[in-house]
Amino acid sequence: MVAHDWDAMSECVIDDLVRTGPFCDTYSGKDEYVAFISELMPTLPDYAMKVDRVVYADRVAMAELTESVAGTDTPESLVFDLAPDGRIARISIYIQRPEFALPKEAP
Repeated sequence: MVAHDWDAMSECVIDDLVRTGPFCDTYSGKDEYVAFISELMPTLPDYAMKVDRVVYADRVAMAELTESVAGTDTPESLVFDLAPDGRIARISIYIQRPEFALPKEAP
């Protein structure tokens, strides 16, 4: 995705993929998702992604990462449901909002 290799990315997802974003925006089907992401990504200035960890359990994977756009970092978690062949069947994206962080108490 970061390399904008849409053909390679589309090989990683099933035809019936469902992607639900952090604002409950949903894209259904490989073609709709690849069209969305391939149009969006080139418009994001100074885009970068740092993957902090990936965890697997049976047919579920979770990635904790930070996406950066124009110097603004957004911590996220992505949950992937995997098809029996290992390709991605469902993507759910959750973001952390630092502006809503509770104040830290003094020790």
